[in-house]
Amino acid sequence: MPLRLGHRGLAQGVRENTLEAFRKALEAGLDGFELDVHLTRDGVLVVHHDFTLEGVPLASLTLRELPPYVPTLEAVLRSFPRAWINVELKSLPPETDGREEALARLLARYPSEKVWVSSFDPLALVRLGRLGVGPLGLLYEKPEALALAPCLGVAWVHPWEALLTEGEVRRLKARYRVLAWTVNERARAQALTAWGVDALVTDFPEALV
Repeated sequence: MPLRLGHRGLAQGVRENTLEAFRKALEAGLDGFELDVHLTRDGVLVVHHDFTLEGVPLASLTLRELPPYVPTLEAVLRSFPRAWINVELKSLPPETDGREEALARLLARYPSEKVWVSSFDPLALVRLGRLGVGPLGLLYEKPEALALAPCLGVAWVHPWEALLTEGEVRRLKARYRVLAWTVNERARAQALTAWGVDALVTDFPEALV
């Protein structure tokens, strides 16, 4: 049975990527959730999907300037110590503002075998690997990106679910653990499960029953 993770928590009647959404995902019977992380101007890792908040770059704001519904990653790790959590580090190559170092320091304070880090940014994954963060996962929605995976030292690959066939899953699992996103149809979830994927991300928990 694959891990079942809520996409940015479970945003049914609440804001996504909030403590409430994460709590709802667990209450719905999911194993955990995935979330998105940015670094504020004052060096705090916060959970939010977009690079901007109401048109203002998150990296230009301090924690005190954010609305209360935007949690810190530390608050999430502290609140849900037994949940499976996929932390997606949002990053734009080739620049870095120290977010990888900040994440390495925070995860060292909250060690868990149920937490792993993913990113679309291969340079961020290289930096995280050099800092000893792991396991790591390469996110991708273009099949060509998979060619980078052997260079990055990742244990996971996170393809867009539409890229996967039974043969592709078999090929990937010879080397990696596989997370498929975002799986919102029951028949597709059943097929991916039968093929042996390790984790499914969904907006609708009932699709993974």
